[in-house]
Amino acid sequence: MSFEHAPVTKGLMMGSALTSIIGGIFDVKHYLHLQLVPHVSRNHQYWRLLLHHTAFSNSSDLLIAEILLYGVSVHIERQFGSVKFASFTVVSVLLATILEFLALILFHNMGINQIPSGPSALLFSILYQWYRLIPPAYYFRIFGIAASNKVFMYILASQLALGRLPGSFAPAVVGLLTGFIYRSELVNIKSWRLSPSIIRFSTRFLLPLVGSTRAPRRSTRARPETTRQMPTPEIGNEEIITTARPSTGTEETGGSVVREWVNELTGRNEQGTTGVRVPSDAEITHLTTMFPNVQRAVIVGALQRRLAFLLFYEIQCRALTCDL
Repeated sequence: MSFEHAPVTKGLMMGSALTSIIGGIFDVKHYLHLQLVPHVSRNHQYWRLLLHHTAFSNSSDLLIAEILLYGVSVHIERQFGSVKFASFTVVSVLLATILEFLALILFHNMGINQIPSGPSALLFSILYQWYRLIPPAYYFRIFGIAASNKVFMYILASQLALGRLPGSFAPAVVGLLTGFIYRSELVNIKSWRLSPSIIRFSTRFLLPLVGSTRAPRRSTRARPETTRQMPTPEIGNEEIITTARPSTGTEETGGSVVREWVNELTGRNEQGTTGVRVPSDAEITHLTTMFPNVQRAVIVGALQRRLAFLLFYEIQCRALTCDL
């Protein structure tokens, strides 16, 4: 699988990895998480509502998110198209931000006071679309329990949702709810698209940064391409010095005699190369009908040693003598 027809997914993966690495290098990850008390309620740092979607706070969450984006988001973007998928990501992030803020306000007394950084809500929103749109490729059973190939992505998503309870569970639920709202007809937001000016700007300036998304083209040739042999340099009148034993004709003659003897036993010689000939099916059938009591192997051996003509001639002579 490749990123062909999925430039937005590749941009999301590159952006998440780049911002997470930069946040770790410059030690600014403490500005990325979302906490109701005291950052939002007392310090009024409302910019954290959007900024916490930009980067992950640790490498394990980043790795799981990259695997999920590659295995899930590529299929959804190909189903939607890049423009609709980009519009879907913008809508999901805005809607998830509102729902996360409401979840902090309603459930902060139950221990949900902080939400880890990272686009986890967007990832679970994409995962819901993948659950609804993409059918399983195959099914299998483990200890009698039926499962499909999609179960591996669900296991990774559960690791991301249950990694740092209870804060990590909130964006997972919010993301699934966001995907459900986008998919349903409760709010007609599926028809909204990004403006053409933003699309032109992204195509002109952002798409070259993402790079090529075409899949590598593999050759359909069954045989490897023949390489041109380099011409060997001509040797002049220089004397060739070698330590190899000079070859004689006895070795080649001996090898050819053994080879002919083996080919005679196995019947692999072509017709006319040595004294043994390869009989045709018509000749074997003809002699088998004439001599039904003779085994097929005997007839084939006789034909190979050119005795069939002599045998046939002797039989005809006896028949003529008997007639006379």
